Amino acid sequence: MPAPRISMRKIKEILRLKLDARLSHEQIAAALGISKGVVTKYVGLASAAGLTLSQVQEADETQLQHRLAGPGKKPINHVQPDFGRVHQELRRKGMTLALLWEEYCADHADQQTYAYSQYCDKYNRFAKLLKRSMRQIHRAGEKLFIDFAGPTILLTDGTRAHIFVAAMGASSYTFAYATERETMVDWLNGTARALQFYGGVPQLIVPDNPKAMIANADRYEPRANDTVLDFARHYNTSILPARPYHPQDKAKAESAVQIVERWIMARLRHHTFANVHEVNAAIIPLLTRLNQKLFQKLPGSRASTFTSIDAPALMALPTQPYEIAWFKTVKVHVDYHVDIERHRYSVPHALVGQVLEARMTKTMIQLLHRGERVASHPRNASVGGFSTIDDHMPTAHRAHQQWTPERFIHWGQTIGPATAEAVTRIMAENKHPEHGYRTSLGLLSLAKHYGKERLEAGCAVALQIGACQYRHVRNILKNNRDQHTVTAKEWVSPDHAHLRGSDYYQ
Repeated sequence: MPAPRISMRKIKEILRLKLDARLSHEQIAAALGISKGVVTKYVGLASAAGLTLSQVQEADETQLQHRLAGPGKKPINHVQPDFGRVHQELRRKGMTLALLWEEYCADHADQQTYAYSQYCDKYNRFAKLLKRSMRQIHRAGEKLFIDFAGPTILLTDGTRAHIFVAAMGASSYTFAYATERETMVDWLNGTARALQFYGGVPQLIVPDNPKAMIANADRYEPRANDTVLDFARHYNTSILPARPYHPQDKAKAESAVQIVERWIMARLRHHTFANVHEVNAAIIPLLTRLNQKLFQKLPGSRASTFTSIDAPALMALPTQPYEIAWFKTVKVHVDYHVDIERHRYSVPHALVGQVLEARMTKTMIQLLHRGERVASHPRNASVGGFSTIDDHMPTAHRAHQQWTPERFIHWGQTIGPATAEAVTRIMAENKHPEHGYRTSLGLLSLAKHYGKERLEAGCAVALQIGACQYRHVRNILKNNRDQHTVTAKEWVSPDHAHLRGSDYYQ
């Protein structure tokens, strides 16, 4: 069975994480739930096309697809770097692979060299062969580790408060927040509150592999669900799940959870709480004490280290907080509406038959076609109802929607009173006014062929004989009966021998 085709939205995400976040192929693959080969393929196509970050962000999906599909040149006879020397140089303080790659390109400017992504990929393969173990060094503002504590806090109604924990990689600055459960909404709300607490966004957010967030917790290619990826796009960051059964991947989170359990939850064991809001109110002062507590072997505290190291390196928060969104694939019906939870929302009529992606929040329904929003509606819980925007309708449908009995009667009045009266009778004779629309439209259209004066005269004749339907007026005009004056005379019986008279009935 062939692998599903990767969407252009995910391709743009690959290029954003590579060109903006400068993540490795392996990190991008793990964050997006795809293989490294796919990452290498599209990064290579973008490099061959000469695409920059701004070009990727400004181009729509169709333009980006054409740029990537262009002919690319495959480099041959590359100069092989001395990765042994590269590995030794990386031990120097402040040394990076990007700087070594630039020197490599400068030393061989007249020869074919590897692109930066290929250079990094080949070095990573070389480093794996060394089988070295090294202590993790967290860069400033790079990673935020998140997890839930194992123990919970009992509430008076019998439920339990679950404690969400987050910690910055470089400073270990810790955040804790009580939630009602451990659903996807609780995970994302806790993470959003943590980002507000830190006042910025790291490059990576590292959770465990909870089923609520990770659709496929594969050891090598974990795949986050669409809502989690949407959360990451909103904050311009990436979700990189830790490997299953590898606590060393999230040692900061494990340590932070243990500290929160000992320094916060243990101090609250004798308290009584009615809800999670009371728990959070009790956590705030204890959390402040925890972050201001001095390190035993290092200078300063979590708070001071965060202020000097992590905080300046964090990216800015978006102007609007994230609203939880769910995604669903929908197909546009022939009436240019899509069905979401038994309510129908309109899209531009040109998209009939197309498959769209619905982004659903508590208040809004957004419909996306190839990553671009084509319709937006307030969410409506009316079962069987319709939410229709006039601009989405064909011209003929839009005109029909504006039809009313009053509009047809007013149209008839512009021709004459007899015509207006004929239209009024047509509307009155039908059970529902819409049943008379077509008859009235046909009647009024006779003015195009016979003129307004003759139509008015024909309607006057029709009113006299009590036949106001379209076919009656059409026949009157066709037979020119409107051009003959009809004089009504009183009928008098002639005299004849068969008259009996009033005496006959005595």
